[in-house]
Amino acid sequence: MRRFVYCKVVLTTSLVWVLVDAFLLLYFSECNKCDDRKDRSLLPALRAVISRSHEGPGEMGKAVNIAKDNQEKMKELFKINQFNLMASDMIALNRSLPDVRLDGCKTKVYADDLPTTSIVIVFHNEAWSTLLRTVHSVISRSPRHLLVEIVLVDDASERDFLKKKLEGYVRTLEVPVKILRMEQRSGLIRARLRGAAATTGQVITFLDAHCECTEGWLEPLLARIKEDRTAVVCPIIDVISDETFEYMAGSDMTYGGFNWKLNFRWYPVPQREMDRRKGDRTLPVRTPTMAGGLFSIDKMYFEEIGSYDPGMDIWGGENLEMSFRIWQCGGSLEIVTCSHVGHVFRKATPYSFPGGTGQVINKNNRRLAEVWMDEFKDFFYIISPGVMRVDYGDVSSRKALREALKCKPFAWYLENIYPDSQIPRRYYSLGEIRNVETNQCVDNMGRKENEKVGFFNCHGMGGNQVFSYTADKEIRTDDLCLDVSRLNGPVVMLKCHHMKGNQMFEYDAERLTLLHVNSNQCLDMPSEEDKMVPTLRDCNGSRSQQWLLRNMTLSI
Repeated sequence: MRRFVYCKVVLTTSLVWVLVDAFLLLYFSECNKCDDRKDRSLLPALRAVISRSHEGPGEMGKAVNIAKDNQEKMKELFKINQFNLMASDMIALNRSLPDVRLDGCKTKVYADDLPTTSIVIVFHNEAWSTLLRTVHSVISRSPRHLLVEIVLVDDASERDFLKKKLEGYVRTLEVPVKILRMEQRSGLIRARLRGAAATTGQVITFLDAHCECTEGWLEPLLARIKEDRTAVVCPIIDVISDETFEYMAGSDMTYGGFNWKLNFRWYPVPQREMDRRKGDRTLPVRTPTMAGGLFSIDKMYFEEIGSYDPGMDIWGGENLEMSFRIWQCGGSLEIVTCSHVGHVFRKATPYSFPGGTGQVINKNNRRLAEVWMDEFKDFFYIISPGVMRVDYGDVSSRKALREALKCKPFAWYLENIYPDSQIPRRYYSLGEIRNVETNQCVDNMGRKENEKVGFFNCHGMGGNQVFSYTADKEIRTDDLCLDVSRLNGPVVMLKCHHMKGNQMFEYDAERLTLLHVNSNQCLDMPSEEDKMVPTLRDCNGSRSQQWLLRNMTLSI
C-alpha cells in the first residue's frame, strides 16, 4: 500500500513539472511576438535559469565564435556598433562570469551601512543586448539595499527599440530604472550632468553602456568612499573582446597616466606605489588619472568639486580634466583592485561628432590645459601646434572654481602625484635640436617605440621636431627617449625608464656637444650610409657634433 502511494506522489509531481515546462515553452515562444509590457515580465527569470546552467553561448565569459557561413552577416552587423553584434545577441542578458578577483578580495567583509548609490548610464544608439546586459549585471550583482536606482540617459538615440520597447522592458525589472531623454545630441559630458542631477543615492556611479559588472564589484567602491568621501574610485576595467565577447581579467598592476598630447595611457604601477601599499595588492592604487568611463563619487563631493566642465563638448578630455582637478584640489583618485567591471573596448567609434572628432577633443583638451596645467601646457601646445587655432570658449568660471577651491599648482601634481610623468618637472630645453653643420633637426618622423630617430630639414612648427632635454639628462619626445645600446649607434627611441644608463646624454652648453655617457661618444650628423638617421662617433670637436637646443616660443 505504501509503495502504491509513493508511486502516485512521484507520478503526480512529475506530471506537474511536465505541465510547468510545457507552459513556459509555449509562453516564451509566443513572447517573441509580444509587446514590451507585462508579457515579457517572466523573461528575465527564464534567462536566469538558462544562465545558471553555464552552458549557453558566452557563459562564464567564454568567447563566442561565429560559424563560417555567417561571417559575412557578422561583418555587416559589426559596422553598426563597431563590435560583434551577432555574438552579443547570442549571449544571455545575465550571463555568468568568472570571479576574477584576487583571493584576498574574496574574503573581505564590508560594513552593512555602506552609502547607497545610483547608477548613471549614458547611451546613444546602443545595441539592445549590450545595454540590457549592463543593466542586468548591475542588478544581479549588487546588494539590493545599496542600489537605489539606475538612471539611463538617452543622448538622442534614433533607433526605435530604444524608445517605447526599452521603457516597457525596464518597467519589469526589480530595481527602479529611470529613462531620461536629451532633446538633441549633447554628448557624454552634458548627458552625465543631466543624469547626475536626477539621482537620489548618496554616491553616483557612472558606467558606460557596454559593461558587465562582476561578483562583489560594488561593495569595495562604496566602502572606500565611506572611509573618505573625497576619494573618487574606479574599478579595475576588465576587457570584453569586441570580436568574441570573451571576458578577460584586467591587471591590477597598471594605472592611468597621459602623454604630451594629453592622450590617456595605461602604465605599469611604479615601485613607489607598491611600497606605499606594503605589497598588499588588495589595497587601492593611487592613480594619477582615470580612464573616465567607470567610477564612483560621493554626490555632494561631485557637486562641491565642480562636477564636469559644462563648456566641454561631446566626449574627450573630461577624464583628465577631472583627474587633475581631484588631485590638485584636495581629493584622491584611486583604482580599487577588489572591484572588477568589464568593458567592451572598440577599435573605432561608430558615432560621428558635430565638427569632427579632432576638433571636439582639441577644444576640450585646450580648456583643461588653460585651467589646470599652468606653464606645463606648453608641452601640449608645442607637440600639437594645430590646437592653437581652436576656439576653446570662456574658461573664467573654471579658473574661478580653481581659485575658490584653493587648488595646488600643476607642478605640485607632477612632483607629488605623478613624479614619473611623461612631462618632466625640470628641463633645460623644450623645442628643436638643430645640427650646426647641416642646419637640420632631429625628428621623430612619427615613428614608434624601438624605431630609429630621424633627421630632417628644420621647419620650426613643433610637432615631430619637439624634444625636451631634461634635468635627468634624457632627450625625450613625449614618452620616448633617445637610447643607444652599442658603439656607433644606432640611435633609437625607447620608452623612458628614468634609470639613466643608455638614455643618459650630457650637454655641454659651451662646446654644444651631446655626450652619450655609457659609450663616451658624441651625437653626430648622419653617416653616408643612412642620411636620415643621426649617429654616434668618437668625440672630435667638429661642427657636425655641435647641436643647438632651442626653446620654442608660442604665439597664442
